[in-house]
Amino acid sequence: MDFLGIDTLFAELILGLGLALVVGNGYAMYQHSQGKRPDVEEALFRPGRARWLLVVGVLMAVWGAASVFA
Repeated sequence: MDFLGIDTLFAELILGLGLALVVGNGYAMYQHSQGKRPDVEEALFRPGRARWLLVVGVLMAVWGAASVFA
């Protein structure tokens, strides 16, 4: 019995987290390419970390979408 969509809840959470990683890191990379910096002095843009998390986000989003829409 599928009570309130509980069976697809995990897949939807994975999809949402993956999309959040893609959007957040994509926006950070875009802002860095425009020359904008965070207001906090200690904040640094780490391009390797941003790319890695972007790739992880894409993989999570694809997995979540395939689970939800399949």
